[in-house]
Amino acid sequence: MKILVGYDGAGAAGDVLALAVKYAKAFNTGVDVVTSLEKGTENEIKDISEAEKALEQTKSYFDKEKIQCMTHLLIRGMAPGEDLVLFAGENKADLIIIGVKRRSKVGKLVFGSTAQYVILQAPCPVVSVK
Repeated sequence: MKILVGYDGAGAAGDVLALAVKYAKAFNTGVDVVTSLEKGTENEIKDISEAEKALEQTKSYFDKEKIQCMTHLLIRGMAPGEDLVLFAGENKADLIIIGVKRRSKVGKLVFGSTAQYVILQAPCPVVSVK
């Protein structure tokens, strides 16, 4: 089984990682942790650096739990939801675990929802954590 974790370090991120540990142990498998940034220009160097640091910390978290973890920082010019769904398909993920941010109805209407996109478009089952 291939478990993919959509990780942005915010909101329910800690709960997402804890659930990923439970699933990985239950299925005796590793995890792929994915962070997606839309842009990678010089203006976003700070964001890229922070994302890389967060992924390193995430890898350490899984290492302590004795779970194999591969991290991926995607900068492919896509919205994070699209990027995650494409990555899941490319890597034949069997399950995606993703956090859900609480937004107002207007916020969802204006900005959309990464989790909503992933849940509706993913090529495999999605577990959402709020």
